[in-house]
Amino acid sequence: MDARAGVALGHRRLAIVDLTVEGSQPMHSPSGRYVIVFNGEIYNFQELRAELPGIPWRGHSDTEVLLAGFDRWGIHAMLQRCSGMFAFAVWDRRERHLTLGRDRFGEKPLYYGCQGRRLLFASELKAFQKLPGFTAEIDRSALATFIQHGYIPAPYSIYQGIRKLLPGTILQIVPERLPEFENPLSYWSLENAVSASALDPFRGSREEAIAELEIMLRRATRQQMMADVPLGAFLSGGVDSSTIVALMQAQSGVKVRTFSIGFHEESHNEAPYAAAVAKHLGTDHTEFYVSSTEALAVVPRIPEIYDEPFADSSQIPTYLVSQLARQHVTVSLSGDAGDELFGGYDRYAFVRRIAERLAPIPSSLRRLGGNLISGIPPRAWNMAIQAMRLNRLQRRVHVSGDRAHKLAEILRYSRPEDIYYRAISLWDSHDNPALGAVGHKTSANAKNVWTHIPDLTHRMMALDMSMYLPDDILVKVDRAAMAVSLETRVPLLDHRVVEFVWRLPLGFKVREGVAKWILRQVLYRYVPPALIERPKMGFGVPIGPWLRGPLRPWADELLREDRLLQDGFFSAELIRQRWREHLSGDRNWQNQLWPVLMFQAWLK
Repeated sequence: MDARAGVALGHRRLAIVDLTVEGSQPMHSPSGRYVIVFNGEIYNFQELRAELPGIPWRGHSDTEVLLAGFDRWGIHAMLQRCSGMFAFAVWDRRERHLTLGRDRFGEKPLYYGCQGRRLLFASELKAFQKLPGFTAEIDRSALATFIQHGYIPAPYSIYQGIRKLLPGTILQIVPERLPEFENPLSYWSLENAVSASALDPFRGSREEAIAELEIMLRRATRQQMMADVPLGAFLSGGVDSSTIVALMQAQSGVKVRTFSIGFHEESHNEAPYAAAVAKHLGTDHTEFYVSSTEALAVVPRIPEIYDEPFADSSQIPTYLVSQLARQHVTVSLSGDAGDELFGGYDRYAFVRRIAERLAPIPSSLRRLGGNLISGIPPRAWNMAIQAMRLNRLQRRVHVSGDRAHKLAEILRYSRPEDIYYRAISLWDSHDNPALGAVGHKTSANAKNVWTHIPDLTHRMMALDMSMYLPDDILVKVDRAAMAVSLETRVPLLDHRVVEFVWRLPLGFKVREGVAKWILRQVLYRYVPPALIERPKMGFGVPIGPWLRGPLRPWADELLREDRLLQDGFFSAELIRQRWREHLSGDRNWQNQLWPVLMFQAWLK
């Protein structure tokens, strides 16, 4: 509390390191100049502590080391030395200003804004709802962006005037200048890291790159295993999570606790693969098979868990595996970011193939082809595809009527970046049902973003790392885990690993059609390929059939025509049409309807 400045900081802690009173917050720096509230972990704090001799340490928390570093080197320079995930607010009692900061990749959330001359900041939007007089006006441009992507990218939020601090930045706030804000100052950026990698590419052999990557991943994993509470890991049996678990077990003197959930629907069940990997590595493995009833019970809780509208349907199994892990541990490592770092998404190969094949075709012929494809109803496409699956073409047909119609839309675009934007959009930008605004400008729809990267696949990966990863993947995991008081950590996002991987040629990541090639080579030093090699499955649930079945009464209520008209956020006619087509089975509109349902549930 600084009564003269009218500043008060509050904090509620999930204690992970230094469980004593000496680790409590708000905490003062050794000089007394800085007062901080801090959420997250500094993984290399012990190394940094060794570089700060002469400090009269009170405890052994990373927060105390962070503050001592602020005293010694300043906030900006200290953050450049840190490896971690965090969001914080620190009050400078001498200079009388507040600094907000966020980790390099946005693993931890931080919202801020101003209403009148009152500054608001918190790690959760729901905290603002507790403030007397808080005005919660929907940002319709953010809503349109949400419908397009299923999440709201930083710096925007669902509320007008409330922003998310961009990853890798700090924001200095002077109370006397409110309600004006300076632009956030970057202490690390993906764009700079990518540019630096082009100037200093890796020039060694593949074998040297594999060895270096293994060393870096072992170090990152070892640092992130630091905790004064029980620790484990999520394990799906895929490349990413299996690599992290293998490196954990190789550096642990006890069996690592691993967790996976299974589904009785075979098309969505990865549990047997996870169990096989766990058995080979010798982990203490726990799996839990979830019934559709148990999964569906999570749906009403989603608006509370995610604070603002969020529509990645794998949020459901993510919450369930977090709930399972929390029964045994307080910290869990995950394999997230492997797809973005090592080219793992199928859409990279799909868009690249389409862009290369379309390049020599005149735009007029592309549009004609698109019109011909879209002129055949999806149900007719499905019947034709099913017929092909019954003959020799079975293994070569991996499309559906809905995918054929999406391809028809893609044929109308000429720039590869526009093709990719459509591929990652849930709705075509021309039929977005959100009323009253168009979506915000983002790194996904802005022209000439990442164009300095010569290779298309690397451009797509950079785009995903700058928006999809921090605003969808990391949000999904962090909010689901924190809802059950579980801390999650992502070793693949150690910034030194990221910088090294970006220096590698694309051929080390995607080789002869095999994605994550170099990561696989590290993993195969611990796990035989036969346990890993299989088609990519993803971590999802059958939302489409559920909406026609057990979720239908819930969805019917949220999509009532009178409710849509009264709320005034969506085109009721368009939404009702898509809902009827989905229920009839003529189309599978689950990806388009889920964000609408998530907003309606959140609004309610």
